[in-house]
Amino acid sequence: MTKDGNFKKVVRRHAEETGQRYTEALTDLEGLNDRIYHEPDGDRLLAHLRDRYGIDAVAATKLSVHKTYVFRIDRNDGPSWIARAFPPARPRSDVEGDAAVLRFLAQHDYPAERLAVDDAVSDFDGSAVLVTEYLENTPLPPEKGFEIMADLLGRLHALPYDETVSRPGGASGEDPRRMGKPRQDLLAGLAFLDAVDTKVGAADRERFQRLLDQVRSADDAEGLPEGLVHGNLLHAPDHAVVGKNGPVAINWKASGRGARLSDLAYLLWGTGNWAPTRSTNEERVEAVVAAYRKHVELTDEELDRLEGVMYIRPLYLVCFGYRRDLTNGVPFDEWWFLEPAEYFTTTAAATRKAFRR
Repeated sequence: MTKDGNFKKVVRRHAEETGQRYTEALTDLEGLNDRIYHEPDGDRLLAHLRDRYGIDAVAATKLSVHKTYVFRIDRNDGPSWIARAFPPARPRSDVEGDAAVLRFLAQHDYPAERLAVDDAVSDFDGSAVLVTEYLENTPLPPEKGFEIMADLLGRLHALPYDETVSRPGGASGEDPRRMGKPRQDLLAGLAFLDAVDTKVGAADRERFQRLLDQVRSADDAEGLPEGLVHGNLLHAPDHAVVGKNGPVAINWKASGRGARLSDLAYLLWGTGNWAPTRSTNEERVEAVVAAYRKHVELTDEELDRLEGVMYIRPLYLVCFGYRRDLTNGVPFDEWWFLEPAEYFTTTAAATRKAFRR
């Protein structure tokens, strides 16, 4: 079979596994780069913001090498803003959903970034732009970082249900077609792997197939208790910082209604010791549990499924990196996100012990 024939076979398999038509699956695999990567022109963005809001915006500074669509906007006539000119593939309605979440959080005095203006979403060069207030900040203190993030998650998950923030949430959302509940991370992982299936060499085929099978069989957290989730809180300082009034959660693109365990499981995954080998840090686990349970108690089912749910985001990250590296022609070396398997088991066990104490 030709390489083209092999790819068509992969597309058909992807369509079957994701419930898409062939043409949808083909777009899913071939359009990844255009959907994920976006680097708007800062000068044009400044001009847009001046025209749209009547502000004297004078400088647009990129804040991240990974999120190239996020800018600090400095002004002569007031405090700085943050402008996120999302990839064009992300619908304006989704960005309006971000704004709705931030309004809800402000109403409940939750420590999150605030909208810069009431009408905080605008259209620019085919993208939807969200403007929020810039926070003068410092990183979370290393010795208290996990405890602080756990407290932020517990407070978030304990907020009352509100229809205005009931959109599905919890998935990373780097691919705008795969935003929503945590299951979307697994479907995105399948797309990342299927997109490079025909590039996998014979020597790597067995390990690639094991990864594919692991994604297919992962616990997607469906059926577990839900709350308003952040989706990405582990990544301080990109998603949690210390402002003048204390810790603040930022970057709410992945937020919405989803399994609260997926949020907590991702944070717990990050608590381990990294050297000389990956191992459970029971002291950090206990600090996370103590801070979180001030607001929320997990159910027995959540504790029983914790180990499985803890795999969702690491699997997503491995699939994302695998595709990136094969596309760029370099060896993939980030298997440590999933290794050793014993780490997941012992961290889940330590968490259950702390909750049931």
